[in-house]
Amino acid sequence: MNGQEDCRPSSVAVLGSTGSVGRQALDVAERLCIPVTLLSANRDTPLLEEQVRRFRPRICALGDAQAAASFALRVADTETKIYAGAAGIEQAISDCGAPVAVNAILGKAGLAPTLAVLRCGMRLALANKESLVSAGEAVMRAAEGNPILPVDSEHCAIFQCLEAGRRCEVKRLILTASGGPFFGYSADRLAHVTVADTLAHPTWQMGAKITVDSATMMNKGFEILEASHLFGIPPEQIQVVIHRESIIHSAVEYIDHAVIAQMSVPDMRLCVQHALTYPARMPGVVTELDLFRVGKLTFAPADEATFPLLPLAVSAGRAGGALPAVLNAANEAAVAAFLAGRLSFCGIFRVVGDTVAELDEARHESTLDGILYYDSLGRLRAEERIKGAFEH
Repeated sequence: MNGQEDCRPSSVAVLGSTGSVGRQALDVAERLCIPVTLLSANRDTPLLEEQVRRFRPRICALGDAQAAASFALRVADTETKIYAGAAGIEQAISDCGAPVAVNAILGKAGLAPTLAVLRCGMRLALANKESLVSAGEAVMRAAEGNPILPVDSEHCAIFQCLEAGRRCEVKRLILTASGGPFFGYSADRLAHVTVADTLAHPTWQMGAKITVDSATMMNKGFEILEASHLFGIPPEQIQVVIHRESIIHSAVEYIDHAVIAQMSVPDMRLCVQHALTYPARMPGVVTELDLFRVGKLTFAPADEATFPLLPLAVSAGRAGGALPAVLNAANEAAVAAFLAGRLSFCGIFRVVGDTVAELDEARHESTLDGILYYDSLGRLRAEERIKGAFEH
């Protein structure tokens, strides 16, 4: 490895392997010659079969139990053992023997696997933001001081920048945001955007749900809550800055006013590589940064009036308890409805805001069972609002 210390893990588990981050994690593992012990996905897809045949994992787990049975028949000529259902995914994590797991499962379904990975003492490379948004306190307790390696570009950047000083010397965290496809739009103009408009992200190639969250700025609100849990920094010490070029992935300002930033081309594979090889570095799998081609870097404040989910997320995070779980649940329901043509883009703002306001009492519930209860109730209340908006 060009004289570098060989710091690669002996194997890796990739949860959510057919999604955008999961596919990139497999690309990194292949380039670094890291064996893949476990793959997981929700459904039986041609891509999952292709991944099983290409990476030859010892175990593959499908969240859909019925799909797992038919998938097992399709890959019966391989040595891969098939596990079924949500409980099967947790058991697969326990049985796989990998020292590190990349959790790239989308949404609420990623919480139980996050906790399962931590219970097994595995290193967690976390790309499932909902784990920390909905149940951050429980997740951090389960980590027991073992650092969670963030795979989000912003949190991976902050993780690296924090190595320049002590936590007591941190003045604030600076989360950069591309601004999504609707940067500079007025509220009136947002009222007419389509699904196709929303999915046309200017920089990142991501899954549909995350791309919508980027467009509404909810993704950045979630990232504030994630950063607060991951790094022990209160939300009021975290600032969002619009940075259209997506070259600075985030920064840390210290009390002496020094600002340490992490820069690279926008490519999630760098974050995956950092998580897999930490604390050492290895030759990169991504393109090197050409500052002359970049030319300039620009910055602007976030428009919280036009994109109200950003301040709503901060407010829910400050309130704590199960209120962030309500926020996440309502947002998942609203985004799914928007993608299905059942809700307008601005309707996402209304559904999420009204649901969080209705279930404000959730702030007083902090147990895991309570969080799961309010997650279900938040989805139910949001769906009721979506149905009412669609019928009218």
